[in-house]
Amino acid sequence: MNAARMKGAWLAAFFLLCAACPAQAEDRVRQGAYLVVLGDCAACHTPPGGAAFSGGKRIPTPFGAVIAPNLTPDRETGLGGWSDDEFARALRLGRRRDGSFLYPAHPYPYFVRFTLAEASAIRAYLATLPPVHQPVRGADLPFPLDLRFLLLFWDALYATPAPPLPDPDHDALWNRGAFIVTGPGHCGACHTAKTLLGGDVAARALQGGVVAGWVAPALDGDRRTGLGDWSEAEIARFLATGSAHGQLASGPMAEVVEMSGARMSEADRTAIAHYLKSLPAPPPAPSPQPPAAAMAAGEGLYRLRCAPCHGANGKGTPGLFPRLAGSAIVQAAKPETILRVIRAGARAAATEATPTGAAMPAFAARLDDAEIAAIATYIRNSWGNAAPAVSARDVTP
Repeated sequence: MNAARMKGAWLAAFFLLCAACPAQAEDRVRQGAYLVVLGDCAACHTPPGGAAFSGGKRIPTPFGAVIAPNLTPDRETGLGGWSDDEFARALRLGRRRDGSFLYPAHPYPYFVRFTLAEASAIRAYLATLPPVHQPVRGADLPFPLDLRFLLLFWDALYATPAPPLPDPDHDALWNRGAFIVTGPGHCGACHTAKTLLGGDVAARALQGGVVAGWVAPALDGDRRTGLGDWSEAEIARFLATGSAHGQLASGPMAEVVEMSGARMSEADRTAIAHYLKSLPAPPPAPSPQPPAAAMAAGEGLYRLRCAPCHGANGKGTPGLFPRLAGSAIVQAAKPETILRVIRAGARAAATEATPTGAAMPAFAARLDDAEIAAIATYIRNSWGNAAPAVSARDVTP
């Protein structure tokens, strides 16, 4: 009788375990799908007009173009034949299946924060995608930058272990935000200045950078060029909608909002905001007075060309025309973004909350370089703004 009961108990446990397996597998796939959102993987691995995660998108770098690989489970051109260990090594350590180096356009110095279990969950999610047969060339880099073994030295300089988390000196919300920002969110890949070799300048982490001709503003507590005047709620709302504090996400940040920020949980957006608001402001940098002639010329052009939308006071219209007064982008040390927007126009992020992204027309055909420089100088030094003047030489791309 006891043996029969024991056998029945073992059978019951076995069937319960079998019933739990599909649910656990589904949970793992869901976890992986969300981690892919945190990592903004679709932004690089989904080509324009192509299948999701099928690769082939050109990623511009200062050294040439890197081509994002195919992450679908196709056995010949994707991840179909990869093991979990091989995938984790590529994701976290920047090593290809054959052991050679991945180019650091793949943010493995940040993705190393993923645990092996999280890497396995991402792999489980990618395995559920429809396989797409799409061969992808790895990079278009000139000699000798196409020699992957040289990345051994790059890794030694820049792929350094991140400080461990959780940090016992901070609460769980701060630690969650720190994990996302310094890990899967890889915010420093754009918002941190780079060395001549393309590595992060660690001493200037999240103090602003330039990517593909766009300024990524500082995320620290600086009141002019960073997030010092933003509230945590505004930062979280900007990640969700691309619109807050009188600013609109455009360029690469619009893509981040659309493919990552808007799809995150509200709790994670709140954690990111909480962490970023803890970052101190760097020492203030002096900004020389702009030439009076440039300011006068810029004011006249601004009132004619820009004030109808952005206002004579530079305050814009919330959600439609961004505020220029107090804008970190406008006051950035490097004027690339503001010049690019004046010349070529821009479109803001389109999300569920703001399905039609606001747009600005291009002025390159209507204004010459000297006029664009005068407008840029004026808006960078009006309404309490302060930033270096812009010359006509700065305008020509």
